[in-house]
Amino acid sequence: MVFRSPYPDVEVPDLPLADFVLGQAAARGSRPALVDGPTGRTLTYSDLARAVRAAAANLARRGFGKGDVMAIYSPNLPEYAIAFHAVATLGGVVTTANPLATARELGQQLADSGASVLLTVAPLLATAREAARQAPVREIIVFGEAEGVTPFSALLEENGPPPAVSIDPSHDLVALPYSSGTTGLPKGVMLTHRNLVANVAQVSPFLPGGEGERAIAVLPFYHIYGLTVLLNMGLWQGVTLVTMPRFDLEGFLSVIQEQRITRAYLVPPIVLALAKHPLVDRYDLSSLVSINSGAAPLDASVEQACAQRIGCFTAQGYGLTETSPVVSATPVDEARLRPGSAGLLIPNTEACVVDPMTGSQRGPGEPGEIWVRGPQNMKGYLNDPGATAAMITPEGWLRTGDIGSIDAEGYLRIVDRLKELIKYKGLQVAPAELEGLLLAHPAVQDAAVIPHPDPEAGELPKAFVVLKGPATPQELMEFVNRQVSTYKKIRLLETVDQIPRSPAGKILRRLLIERERAAVAR
Repeated sequence: MVFRSPYPDVEVPDLPLADFVLGQAAARGSRPALVDGPTGRTLTYSDLARAVRAAAANLARRGFGKGDVMAIYSPNLPEYAIAFHAVATLGGVVTTANPLATARELGQQLADSGASVLLTVAPLLATAREAARQAPVREIIVFGEAEGVTPFSALLEENGPPPAVSIDPSHDLVALPYSSGTTGLPKGVMLTHRNLVANVAQVSPFLPGGEGERAIAVLPFYHIYGLTVLLNMGLWQGVTLVTMPRFDLEGFLSVIQEQRITRAYLVPPIVLALAKHPLVDRYDLSSLVSINSGAAPLDASVEQACAQRIGCFTAQGYGLTETSPVVSATPVDEARLRPGSAGLLIPNTEACVVDPMTGSQRGPGEPGEIWVRGPQNMKGYLNDPGATAAMITPEGWLRTGDIGSIDAEGYLRIVDRLKELIKYKGLQVAPAELEGLLLAHPAVQDAAVIPHPDPEAGELPKAFVVLKGPATPQELMEFVNRQVSTYKKIRLLETVDQIPRSPAGKILRRLLIERERAAVAR
């Protein structure tokens, strides 16, 4: 059967993203829009509106226009919002890059996305320059100052309005984050203006905001959860966003206390820390009204322990990069709370639960693969029609690769994963990428990487390796780990006689996962 949101559909304005998100910014005047958590530096809504127009005009003068791609390789800063919406104003596309990415990883994304401009921060400049040599980047810009590159401040000089650009919200891209989908290497997820406008409009009834609300922006803006739910929804609602460039528990708690944060959008490892870490007791977190967790499933016991300890509403939602990202959420309403569930389908959204073996639809409470349909579904994968066709059916259903069920009340629960992704602290790790690096080592004959359960991280990448020459597990892990971001590092490695494969040569990853779960249970 097809499940629908219990909430009425919302209107999705036919507007470009920047016009929609910042439509009321100038009228909000001196209300703080973004605050740099570590320093207190503040950007008001009128400052933001003015800066976006100036940056768009100056980018246009430098030859950046509709369809051009800018990569933002930076931690969270107030100016991130200026850059993103300046590009959106011109009909350009932002490909958001993880600031932990290595030069190899960033270079691959720059080349695949066709980015012509790379925006970064001075501490990441050496890596950015090395990556840019692998791609068609013609200019590097930095937040702050650095020798030999353009300072972002040069884009903020007011020299007239930006050019008028015709944008088709349903067709034109605005964001190009990278995701591994259900399998394989990271792919560019093509998100249109309408995708992001729709998801903001869909989620807002569930997650309230407005004047006087203050949200902590520790969730990275490069991640679609941070980009949509924090940056874009927050600014559309008129929330004050307090940014943090990176997470450290003491700094995070201090910002909540000092800035009187009311809303926190988090990932399970941070919720776990709030539930259990002794440091939490030293801080006054009484301003918090709600905590929403996403990016990975949150255990019901942790969810409840956090709510009881902090004394605020705590719940979770569900989504994917390919759905902009939100599919379901829990309204901030104690009567609607179901611990351990991913909440209710958001407005304008349909889902069905499909038997992975037969393709037949299941009924309430019956498990299967979750398929989703709605205006938040991506346009497709960049330059990869095969992967797009494998992900989206001709009827518009997006195959999530997640196993779950929807009960008679409409609550979604995610229980397992068909897809091969590993979720380390809510971040995607593609086994195929790590396997490819392992196979490049001269001592490795075959390799497979799977998730290993971990109470803090959720899952750790664990490798199984067949050797054809002498090498220690530590040597092999170091060989891979110096080439990848911190969160992708292989944490465990076991040598085996063979990797289970199908007659067609596909890794039978499920056999390894079941064996690993049994070993952990023992």
